[in-house]
Amino acid sequence: MKYKRKRARLERQKMWDSLSALHALLIQLSETILNPLSQIPYTAPEGTPLSPKSTLVSLLSFKNSNPNPNNNVVTETQLFNSIKDFTLACALLSSSQSSTHELLSWIPKNLAIEANSAFKELSNAYVGSDLGGRNERRVSELLGVVCGGDGLVNEEKRLVIELLPEVLPLLKDAIKESSIDKSADGDEISAASARAPVGSAIVAAYQFRWFVTQVDYPHLGKLCNFVIPCALTALDHWSPQVKGQGMISFTHLAKNVNAAELSQYEDVILDACCQNIVSDDEIWYHVVEMSVLLVTCLQRSNPRSPWFEKMLNEMLGHLERQPRNKDRRVAWLTFVEPLLHGS
Repeated sequence: MKYKRKRARLERQKMWDSLSALHALLIQLSETILNPLSQIPYTAPEGTPLSPKSTLVSLLSFKNSNPNPNNNVVTETQLFNSIKDFTLACALLSSSQSSTHELLSWIPKNLAIEANSAFKELSNAYVGSDLGGRNERRVSELLGVVCGGDGLVNEEKRLVIELLPEVLPLLKDAIKESSIDKSADGDEISAASARAPVGSAIVAAYQFRWFVTQVDYPHLGKLCNFVIPCALTALDHWSPQVKGQGMISFTHLAKNVNAAELSQYEDVILDACCQNIVSDDEIWYHVVEMSVLLVTCLQRSNPRSPWFEKMLNEMLGHLERQPRNKDRRVAWLTFVEPLLHGS
């Protein structure tokens, strides 16, 4: 009995040591980003209540926020939440490099590279830690994804996959908060912006796109129930910036998921494509690519599907509204061929 108690005590000590080491690394990595971040001059655009820089600082500042007063170490839940915040910060920094929006264009390339490197280091350490080891079975059971082994989920994808079910509902809510209430009268966009700053939705949309594009075939198909509701919410938003990130996410989904895995959402996805064909020029390239990929993926076995004709008519109608718009025609001609063969 005494031996068992001693063994249990040693196991607990080993676990706390592992958590403490991971927590120390997390603090170290966050500081490698916070230090250069603090030196970047940034003033939020006039009339914008959201400061992405403050958001990043908040996500990365957990040095003394989680100590357990009894034994001066973090709990598993506290550590996991800190890892989640750190990853959200890395997602925003990394995804900012594809944005020209004033909320994100101030982030320098070297800081995004630093965030990518820090996330990779944390991912490797997490998978090899006691916390990562205990969560491996839960990930396998809940998501149907096998972890470890040759040709299976690598360390970086493993952490992203584990965080996806936790993070995507939060990002979906952040996007939806400033969406248009279609039952309301008057200036719908102003009313939506008054409820919540659109900047929050833009930040969440870029974070969402980063998470989705970190996972590919064959694992992404197992995550459709988490990804698709958030992507549809982004497409339903009034901001072209938010819509665009939803479109890029759906394009990645179409390239890495088979039709059977999308079939549960088939009609709602294709309807969302049709609803978004009349989009701003800045994202029309994305809507054409997304729509053609999705309709050909989902209707490949049904060449007489009315979705082919409906999609084509919507696109032709949008082109005819500005027949001299060269950019629209080029985007359409770049991607339309599979749709013409299908119809």
